[in-house]
Amino acid sequence: MRLFSVVFVIMVITFLFGNILNKIDKIEQLEKELEHNNCIIDSLYHEIDTLQWENQIWDFNLSNNTVHLLSAIMFVESSYNDSAYHKGEDAVGCLQIRKCMVNDVNRILRRQKSDLRFSYDDRWLRSKSIKMFDIYCKHYGLTTAEQIARCWNGGPRGMQNEMTAGYWKKVKNQLDG
Repeated sequence: MRLFSVVFVIMVITFLFGNILNKIDKIEQLEKELEHNNCIIDSLYHEIDTLQWENQIWDFNLSNNTVHLLSAIMFVESSYNDSAYHKGEDAVGCLQIRKCMVNDVNRILRRQKSDLRFSYDDRWLRSKSIKMFDIYCKHYGLTTAEQIARCWNGGPRGMQNEMTAGYWKKVKNQLDG
């Protein structure tokens, strides 16, 4: 009888220990699944932020709400061509970004203590070109369509440069057309 009790207790302990190990495995599996789901949620938050940002950047609505400023600038710069290249200025992409603009945007990002940086090759990518455009306009406090267009064309002091008036006229024609 005593041997039976010992064997029974050992079997119960073994069963309970196995059950505990099963539960520990299940908890670890659920923790991994939770971590994976958190990554997906973070990714979706990033996607939402990106979509909101894209909506803002494309939403430089002007009087008639039909044509957007960024679209007009892209048309004037490159006819919407992401592969556009102006050899004389080394201007690249849909917004015809020069290396000095990339350098200026990276300088702005360093001042803002951001880890984000752009390479010269990023000028070929529309999304990154638009992001540089956005950073540039926000940093210099450009708010009106004319300020944005002329300073995009002539730098931060583009409003004082008479050479940018012709550029603004082209952009305005796109907006009015």
